[in-house]
Formats: sequence, C-alpha cells, structure tokens
Amino acid sequence: MILEIVKYGHPALRQKGKPVAGITDEVRALAENMIETMRSANGVGLAAQQVGVALQLTVLEVEETEDRPSTMIVDGRQVDLAAWMPMVLINPAVELGAEKADGTEGCLSFPEITAEIERAAWVKAKGRLLDGREIEFEATGLLARALQHETDHLNGILFIDRMKSATKIALKGKLKRLQRETQG
Repeated sequence: MILEIVKYGHPALRQKGKPVAGITDEVRALAENMIETMRSANGVGLAAQQVGVALQLTVLEVEETEDRPSTMIVDGRQVDLAAWMPMVLINPAVELGAEKADGTEGCLSFPEITAEIERAAWVKAKGRLLDGREIEFEATGLLARALQHETDHLNGILFIDRMKSATKIALKGKLKRLQRETQG
C-alpha cells in the first residue's frame, strides 16, 4: 500500500525515532509499504518519519549507476549492490569516515528542492535486516550518502539542516511556502 509522504512542516519529521524492539508483522507491513511508497515516488530512501511514524526504520534502494556509483563491502568483500536491494535497515547506526564530498541531494519530504550537501564519502553501517539478521557493512558513493540522509531522518535531522547558510537563505521562500502548505 502506498503511504502518504509527509512534507516539511509536519512534526513527525523532527521526531527522533524509537528503537524497534522486535520484528513483528506490523513492522514487516510498514517496511513493505515504505518500499512500495519509495518506489512510487522514485526515491532511493525513505525513513519511517517520512510516513509519519517515529521509528528507527528506513528503506533504501540504490542502483549502481555510472554517474553516481556506489560500493557496498560486507565481510571485507565488495558485493553486488543489486543483490542487497531493496534494503530494510532497523535500528541503524552509521560511523562516518573523515573524507568529505559534496553532492546534490533531494528529499521526498521537500518536493522540487535540491541542494549541494557535504557528507562523509565513506560510512560503516550497522543494523538489523527485516529477516532479523544483524548486518555490518561499508559503503561509498550514493549508498553512503543515502544512509547518512536516512539516518539523519531517524534522528529528526533534515537535509536543510546540513545546507550551507547561503543555500538555505536562497531557498527561504520555497521552504516557508512548503511549511505553510503543510501546516495549513
């Protein structure tokens, strides 16, 4: 089922998600609906907060592309990204590498708004998969960026919080309009 994606101004976007205690039928259904919603909106990630649920749960579907390559390393070996997608990550934790990279980001909760955001070029992620297995992996490229963006959401942090001041000032009118539409 396709869920409504909440927009900037909705209070759920600023809520820190509660840890998922167990993988129940309700959690499985939420994850499946989030994947369907993300795909319908042509996104690469979706956090539970974006569908109005304050939980530590995110879904990702990053495809290997030439213009935005990604790597995923599990147990010291690079794996086929497609074999792991879509990925449901429960209670994720992300460790950031020191090297930074700028990249264009958008957000399904901020329609038609994109900006250059500085993120770590490499991350190590840990979490639980929907089948209950624990996973630890390294990521670069778009996957690393998406992991950081979605785990920010799980902690009530939005990509506008990561924008350079000049960018945020330039988008002020659009952001205020979106916020008014959401709250009105």
